[in-house]
Amino acid sequence: MDPKLLVLAIFLGFGALEALTGRFHDPARSGGRDIAIELVSTLTIILITVPAIFYGAAYAAERIVPGSEGALSHWPWWAMAGVLLVADDMTQYWWHRASHAFPWLYNLHRAHHSGGYMSVRIAYRNNLFYYALMPGIWASAVLVHLGFGAVYAVYLVVKMSVIFGAHSSWRWDEALYRLPVARNLMWLVERVISTPATHAAHHGQHKEDGVTHYKGNYGNLLFFWDVLFGTAKITRRYPERYGIEGLDPVTWKRELFWPLVRR
Repeated sequence: MDPKLLVLAIFLGFGALEALTGRFHDPARSGGRDIAIELVSTLTIILITVPAIFYGAAYAAERIVPGSEGALSHWPWWAMAGVLLVADDMTQYWWHRASHAFPWLYNLHRAHHSGGYMSVRIAYRNNLFYYALMPGIWASAVLVHLGFGAVYAVYLVVKMSVIFGAHSSWRWDEALYRLPVARNLMWLVERVISTPATHAAHHGQHKEDGVTHYKGNYGNLLFFWDVLFGTAKITRRYPERYGIEGLDPVTWKRELFWPLVRR
């Protein structure tokens, strides 16, 4: 099965779970502004940004090193997976962390945090240039050109399943925290991959609530990067409010198109 279709099916599956539990759309916290941002950003990355990066990276690699296509296809799958975790997921951790450290980069990321809710809808919610400049996507595109294609397909499905699950308002980890049998296992799980609780903390609005940690919990697939680099906060609780603290709101056009739109 085409991994893109499988990723789409997983996305729709989490959306369906949110809808069945009444958590897909909250009119009190989500309006037309949010729908516009999410539709434009999601369709752009899927239909334009990622295909353009994968084509451009392969073209550039072949021009720089002619005959490089498939040059590393003889590598074992576990070596390819390890390289992808570093070249894609770890670099995304640092890109995400930098986006919260430098104001000009945060302008490319603030749309992801301006929604007052958690949902699979916001997984791709970012400025249109945020993903176009993300080093990990470019690195992945080059590695696929070099022969990582089959392993990358599996890696992508696993990674996006974790990311969708971490953003979803259907909290798959919540019930497991209450089960004595699963409680100890979750101690390990929540330190390895991103979960709804750890990622919801990153989206919280008020840092004084004891849960919110928007200056940390940056991991996408692996939460282990936060543990390793000292930015992890684990509470097994969820913020009551989501959004951006301490900044004036801006228009949806500015969030999507900055720096082309500055007012």
